[in-house]
Amino acid sequence: MFTDLLRKMKSGTEYLNYGRDVIAAMTAEYAAQSPDGVLRVLDVGLGTAADILNVREALAPREVELYGLESYGPYVKAARQKNISVVSANIEKDRFPFDDHFFDVVLANQVIEHTKEVFWIFSEVSRVLKEGGVAIIGVPNLASLHNRIMLALGMQPSSIEMLGPHVRGITKGGFRRFITTDGYFELLKVRGSNFYPFPAAVARPLSRLLPAMSVSLFFLCRRTDRAGCFGDVLKTRFYETPFFAGE
Repeated sequence: MFTDLLRKMKSGTEYLNYGRDVIAAMTAEYAAQSPDGVLRVLDVGLGTAADILNVREALAPREVELYGLESYGPYVKAARQKNISVVSANIEKDRFPFDDHFFDVVLANQVIEHTKEVFWIFSEVSRVLKEGGVAIIGVPNLASLHNRIMLALGMQPSSIEMLGPHVRGITKGGFRRFITTDGYFELLKVRGSNFYPFPAAVARPLSRLLPAMSVSLFFLCRRTDRAGCFGDVLKTRFYETPFFAGE
């Protein structure tokens, strides 16, 4: 009954979960502080390319080169028709086919929660990002208000359903501890988007005021000058699961 009520109340606000305005604003903030010239932007898990195209529009008239990693054939084909350089890849196993320190910005929106091999993914992100470049990561928030209520009622949180596509639950504090491990990234900013079960006019300000309880979280992470790659954290830790660390 609660899930049916929640579904009815949130109807029409789901588009806010993707935080496209948040991602564009974070990218524009970085671009305003970066040297003039072409910006190279990579979208990991490109999907429909909505995020990266929105970023290009937000940064106009600055020249932006767009790149994507995507495994779904129709999305790859459609993106290439929009002047995006796309490579079909399994981001959990494949080396990103780009040189070290190639990108200014790496995006991954509503992707990480679908993956197990987060150490490999962020190792590759750390490798292809320039020093001082940024990664903008968007994820569903396990600690959102509606998930907290569901858990208190003994229900499975909707962001990590057993019969669903997500295999990871992520919170503000949990991601902060993860991404800042051993100093490969610095977390600059955290923002939220959407706030179930409120209408958009209320959800927008609430998610900005209380991001840790918002439906989705967005992290602005800067690549530091730490040598090596993020995957090196596995060399000094044992997590009782065989995480992929490269061939």
